[in-house]
Amino acid sequence: MRQAGYPKIRPLLCIGGVDMRSQLDIMKEGVHIVVATPGRLKDMLAKKKMNLNNCTYLTLDEADRLVDSGFEDDIRHIFDHFKSQRQTLLFSATMPTKVLNFAKSALVKPATVNVGRPGAANFGVIQEVEYVKQEAKFVYLLECLQKTAPPVIIFCENKADVNDIYIYLLIKGVDAVGLHAGMDQKEREDAISSFKKGKKDVLVATGVVSKGLDFSDIQHVINYDMPAQIEDYVHRIGRTGRCGKIGIATTFINKNQSETTLLDLKHLLQEAKQKILPVLAELNDPMELDADAISYASGVKGCVYCGGLGHRIHDCPKLEHQKRMAISSSRRDYFGFGGYRGEI
Repeated sequence: MRQAGYPKIRPLLCIGGVDMRSQLDIMKEGVHIVVATPGRLKDMLAKKKMNLNNCTYLTLDEADRLVDSGFEDDIRHIFDHFKSQRQTLLFSATMPTKVLNFAKSALVKPATVNVGRPGAANFGVIQEVEYVKQEAKFVYLLECLQKTAPPVIIFCENKADVNDIYIYLLIKGVDAVGLHAGMDQKEREDAISSFKKGKKDVLVATGVVSKGLDFSDIQHVINYDMPAQIEDYVHRIGRTGRCGKIGIATTFINKNQSETTLLDLKHLLQEAKQKILPVLAELNDPMELDADAISYASGVKGCVYCGGLGHRIHDCPKLEHQKRMAISSSRRDYFGFGGYRGEI
């Protein structure tokens, strides 16, 4: 933009894991755009290191994760620092009820813009589901890597699996790099940079990569573990098949997954007209049965958590309240950065 004759834009990256003094030095020169995590931004506002008096435009990226991770109160606190009318945008690949409720309570007459059905999988992704026993995952992982050329992302549920798979791939001669919350800021940045620049063929990561980070031309996404929430699955496979291109997503399932999670996966595959694995096809959804037959379906009456017949467990308001209470008692910052320290 500067080469085209426009004034230079001065941005500020306001996150934890970085010395606040370096951020304050940039602030003294004046900034146009602040990109921040809630914890660090709230900290700087509380210490009066910056103000939002002249800020009129606010964007919340990955809004569902911010609300789901217990930062709704922090975001509302940040809202209170605005002195003039603002325009607010919330972006998310999925739009669960909790985000819609937050939008209705935090915004004035919010307008909803949908690109496709919220929560639906990208039709540019070929979804392949494989039943793989837990003890056979390592060996089968190497076979899956043969499906496409790099770059490839492998998603795991915890740091231990990331480390184990990363070491296993290195032993097998695969040029891989790991990424999880146990790494410091510089290690994360180096891992992301090496993968983006094509120096590494495979990125093994926890859910930290499924949202908020953009990698171009990902050929293949492998879910080493099927996530418990179908929204997380949608975000993960959405790393490939972008900008009109076709990508492949391979997901390992076995008896460790709950029937509710597998039912959600089955419905998503049906909607996208993907191949249904026999073990998924055999599953019956209690919500599709009539009222007399519901009590017959594996003893499940609608929601397995509260027994309500109008929803399943992933939409249960009582369970959602319990989760938020638990999260509030152990505050975490988005991506483990900022005023609080946490894990992903």
